[in-house]
Amino acid sequence: MKSQSAGVAILGLAVAAFLLTSAVGRADAEEKVFRAGAAEVDITPIELPAIVSGSFLERTADKVQDPLHARCLVLDDGRTRIAIVVVDNLMMPRSVVDDAKGRAEKATGIRADHMLVAATHTHSAPSVGGALGTGVDENYCRRLPGWIAEVIGKAVADLAPAKVGWAVACDPQHTNCRRWIVRPDRIGVDPFGGKTIRAMMHPGYQNPDYVGPAGPKDPYLTVLSVQSPEGKPLAVLANYSMHYFGSAAISADYYGRFCTELGKLVGGNQGDRPLVAMMSQGTSGDLHWMDYSRPKTAIGIDQYAREVAEVAFDAYKTIQHRDWIPVAMAERKLSLARRLPDEQRLAWARKIAGEMQGRIPKDKPEVYALEQLYLHEEPVRELRLQAIRVGDLGITAIPCEVYGITGLKLKAQSPLQPTMNFELANGSEGYIPPPEQHKLGGYTTWPARSAGLEVGAEPKIVDTLLQLLEEVSGQERRDALEPSDKYSQAVLAAKPVAYWRLGESAGSDAMESAGKNHGVYEDGVALYLDGIAADESAGIAARRAAHFAGGRMAANVAGLGNVYTVEAWFWNGMPADARAVTGYLLSRGPGGEQQAPGDHLGIGGTAAGQGKLIFYNGDRHKELLVGGSDLAMRTWNHVALVRNGRSVQVYLNGKPTPEISGEATVSFPEGATQWFVGGRSDNLFNFEGKIDEVAVYDRVLTPEEIAAHFAAAGVGREAKE
Repeated sequence: MKSQSAGVAILGLAVAAFLLTSAVGRADAEEKVFRAGAAEVDITPIELPAIVSGSFLERTADKVQDPLHARCLVLDDGRTRIAIVVVDNLMMPRSVVDDAKGRAEKATGIRADHMLVAATHTHSAPSVGGALGTGVDENYCRRLPGWIAEVIGKAVADLAPAKVGWAVACDPQHTNCRRWIVRPDRIGVDPFGGKTIRAMMHPGYQNPDYVGPAGPKDPYLTVLSVQSPEGKPLAVLANYSMHYFGSAAISADYYGRFCTELGKLVGGNQGDRPLVAMMSQGTSGDLHWMDYSRPKTAIGIDQYAREVAEVAFDAYKTIQHRDWIPVAMAERKLSLARRLPDEQRLAWARKIAGEMQGRIPKDKPEVYALEQLYLHEEPVRELRLQAIRVGDLGITAIPCEVYGITGLKLKAQSPLQPTMNFELANGSEGYIPPPEQHKLGGYTTWPARSAGLEVGAEPKIVDTLLQLLEEVSGQERRDALEPSDKYSQAVLAAKPVAYWRLGESAGSDAMESAGKNHGVYEDGVALYLDGIAADESAGIAARRAAHFAGGRMAANVAGLGNVYTVEAWFWNGMPADARAVTGYLLSRGPGGEQQAPGDHLGIGGTAAGQGKLIFYNGDRHKELLVGGSDLAMRTWNHVALVRNGRSVQVYLNGKPTPEISGEATVSFPEGATQWFVGGRSDNLFNFEGKIDEVAVYDRVLTPEEIAAHFAAAGVGREAKE
């Protein structure tokens, strides 16, 4: 049993420590003395059974598998003092966090807007915020703010001179995208009865009903280290974007085990200031440890935690600690609308709620019926967003479940390098899918308290956080540009009239490298997926690609006649026996016109050329040319279509001999300007998969030039994602 008087004593000690260290801090500010303090408090529930968060329906637990903790790191550069708290909980509503901050501010003098309080996102802890079918464990909710305030007080009492440093490791093996795009012939039904699910969580291992991941993962593990002036480890704060592992309740999940393992590796657990190891949740709203593209892997939670801790320790060993660095923190409130039910949905929800007569939900329709009423009653939410500077290291705090792509955007554009992102910090406002992901539907987009903010919430949050990072750093954000590499240099040297790299991370514009033929992404396109696989050790930059899931990229290129070349990379995720045409990759011709006059390059299906490249010039002439090679699914391929009057050649993966060679009538109108990527001009049999690096030339590229471009990408013919 925990002593409540002990917590009061700690807070009293913290007040005295604050008065002393504040005076010393002011006196020594010019000497640039850096101080840090760290602490942890056991927050395991005292009363059992407890209501547990993390499922659609409410559940309880009457056994503790492993303890829960709140851990705090306080940093002070002599002018600014901040507190970073990580709590073993699924998510904490702003009311709980604000209560804790208010108590801690009174006890320590640290301003509430200089405290970051975030949840680890364990799905095995007592509920302190109602969501979906789960209510609140009131006993635990009453205790948690006091425990959080207590750990801040203990960390302030621990303040002493220190040195600090950080490092980043890339760990793509332990996190993956768990949200996968559904085949167009397998679209699922949402809880409201609509056939809207084009992307869904946890597809299962190598499930043939799914095409591929709907977004990128953030593989970076950041480590912030604090040591005494003599080099004794005092605290280590890690940040990684992996949702949770999965553990029976009550449990800290892998986060607690990670802290134990990292503590053992780093050492420093002896003496009067034992090491405090912390693991914070990154932007993992659509990420998990399972790799659904491969067969199921047998790994337990202890092994997983140990492996991730070893990655963190390898990064830790490279850290160069500094005696002093500047600390700054800024906070801003942002009001956002919720997506409210219309009258028809509201009537549906009220009918179901009336029939329930106050009992807890027993299925998804009941869960989402009640959620519509919650949204209706509170149409606007206010978010607290924060940014921290610790030397050159940036930290953002977001009260939402955040997709990996959002974290990558912030890291790419932040003026502070590196930057790590805390999700579920200072509140719990649900998932914030980027706007293009809303179009794909699925659980993380269904309107509820778990995903209720407006469609445009994510870009507004990203922009506000970048403003805050600019404020604390005194520098402007960086441009989010896809890096130049040998392939892009080779393409540009060949002087294309249009070149779409398709590496955008946000917005509906497909930027053209020459700046004059920009395209537009239609609904049904996911952004910033892994592009052409390449050997990064050879100095080839990572590439990004768009994933086409029913939508296309449309653009106009003027001045082309019937002599041109178009080349691209593609990754097909659709089986060749699923429909008449597996999917059209590239199309030139007037949009929406019947009989689809034009040039259309695709992959054949059951009608003809199954699993092979096909060229078709529309339903009026019906001239079809078919390649000879079978195209493996989920494999990157390079293709170049050369039109020279009636002559048509299509080259595959840099081979000097054309895959397709023949003649076809020019069926597009004279002066045709419209181009479509990821689908045909009339929207028939659009492509399901990724396309990257599309270039159009107003001349015939020779087989030697095409082969040179293929070689410049550094991708072997059989290279897979």
